[in-house]
Amino acid sequence: MEKKLGLAALTALVLSSMLGAGVFSLPQNMAEVASPAALLIGWGITGAGILLLALAMLFLTRLRPDLDGGIFTYAREGFGELIGFCSAWGYWLCAVIANVSYLVIVFSALSFFTDTPQLRLFGDGNTWQAIVGASVLLWVVHFLVLRGVQTAASINLAATLAKLLPLGLFVVLAVIAFRLPTFTLDFTGVDLGVPVWEQVKNTMLITLWVFIGVEGAVVVSARARQKKDVGLATLLAVLAALAVYLLVTLLSLGVLARPELAQMRNPSMAGLMVQMMGPWGEVIIAAGLIVSVCGAYLSWTIMAAEVPLLAAQYKAFPRLFARQNARNAPSASLWLTNASVQICLVLIWATGSDYNTLLTIASEMILVPYFLVGAYLLKIAKRPLHQAIAVGACIYGLWLLYASGPMHLLLSVVLYAPGVVFFLYARRTHVDNVALKGQEKIVIGLLLIAALPATWMLVR
Repeated sequence: MEKKLGLAALTALVLSSMLGAGVFSLPQNMAEVASPAALLIGWGITGAGILLLALAMLFLTRLRPDLDGGIFTYAREGFGELIGFCSAWGYWLCAVIANVSYLVIVFSALSFFTDTPQLRLFGDGNTWQAIVGASVLLWVVHFLVLRGVQTAASINLAATLAKLLPLGLFVVLAVIAFRLPTFTLDFTGVDLGVPVWEQVKNTMLITLWVFIGVEGAVVVSARARQKKDVGLATLLAVLAALAVYLLVTLLSLGVLARPELAQMRNPSMAGLMVQMMGPWGEVIIAAGLIVSVCGAYLSWTIMAAEVPLLAAQYKAFPRLFARQNARNAPSASLWLTNASVQICLVLIWATGSDYNTLLTIASEMILVPYFLVGAYLLKIAKRPLHQAIAVGACIYGLWLLYASGPMHLLLSVVLYAPGVVFFLYARRTHVDNVALKGQEKIVIGLLLIAALPATWMLVR
């Protein structure tokens, strides 16, 4: 496989996948539940946790440079064929549903420029016009990635730099407009009526999702120019994202008092920009949001297409998906991914349904591989430093699963069950398979049985 992605492209891939639409609504989201004191503590806890996870990935790329596609291969190598497949299936499914949400958000944001009280063109991103537009964007990106991952990654690098411009402008203006008395007013959140520790807990539910995408460089590690860049890119992107999130949330509380900020409509960064620079501020943030989401969508498309390719090479997905085109793009898995996204878009339009529950459940499935990263490092670590990082990453991974809601993890069985059937079929398309262990067969049986009550709980 051609190895082309340098440090800058890998870092941009990770950063772009983490900085999507959420950062533009973060000021209001945080102000609604937490005081400045709680935010400082909350970001401290989250920052420490995500840095431990990033360091775990860094050490694994050093200890096992032979393993490409980390999220899947670490789980498979450490815990067997079935766990490896479940990690890949959960990750891929989450990426597909996330890509659907990104396409909807893009056209929802475009409605800022097109819709009027008399004309509802794109609305909330689920009108027939929005679905047609989203479908066009979907297949444009599809054929872009088919031209080669390097081409797509280069465009993503440019998009990442473009999305950082409005964020950078916001930070500069917020530093100028920052007033310490505003920031320290009700520093511990007496007005909220809940203790600081409860506020910290509430921030955790928001910070939980903002670093999803941290695994981007590890997933495409097979395409890295130098393997040592993979872990470094992950660490650099995490530090950059953490800096952006800290600056955006904390500076906002020095521009507007927390109660006022909590009442703002989202994307709240637009309202703050209007405060600081007039009507053009809203336009800049709306444009920044669109560029940001498009960049995140491109990153996730690259990552989503890579996982079935790697899984097929390791005999966890059908042999068909191991196919690449002349430009070394994962053509077969890309068709699978984007056909699935297209079907979801049509279903959203046809049913007018809210897919947020499905997105939450699928997102839970992406958190399990994070825990397995720490667990695998713990399994192979020999040095005390590596062991300490592994324990920290495991604790953070378990915390993510607990904070996001064990019930959603239980409901994700509904999505794992068809995956297991897919896995059993995939094994029949390959020769010389590693035989499943007895406990793996038992787990498959339990998953299929558990799918029935889980489905009932979901639809009741």
